[in-house]
Amino acid sequence: MSTIDRLERIATALPEAERVDIEQWGDHPTFRVRGKNFVFCDGEARRVTLKLSAEESAAVVATDPDAEPAGYGLGRHGWIALTLPAEPGPERWAQLTEWVRTSYTLVAPKKLARAVQEEDGTL
Repeated sequence: MSTIDRLERIATALPEAERVDIEQWGDHPTFRVRGKNFVFCDGEARRVTLKLSAEESAAVVATDPDAEPAGYGLGRHGWIALTLPAEPGPERWAQLTEWVRTSYTLVAPKKLARAVQEEDGTL
């Protein structure tokens, strides 16, 4: 399974999440919940951008050499850009899954976010 297919499976498993390819960005995929983006990526999902809390974002950027603050001023709001290897290993997939779910809960309406947080045991 390709990286983009696996990322799509993770993101669209969340309540009301959908993939929207943005024509103006060269058909790059975004993953949204009720019109709000929670993941941006390139067509192959080698570069993934998602939102974390300000504290977690700072910690990830400080400790993960493949992460940096997202561009366009999004970094100051907790968005990180992550560069993935051609074939991410199991640990990276586990971390990415957690971050996608976190990003979703930070962007989704409260009722939808709460359902995911309850499922994850983070409430």
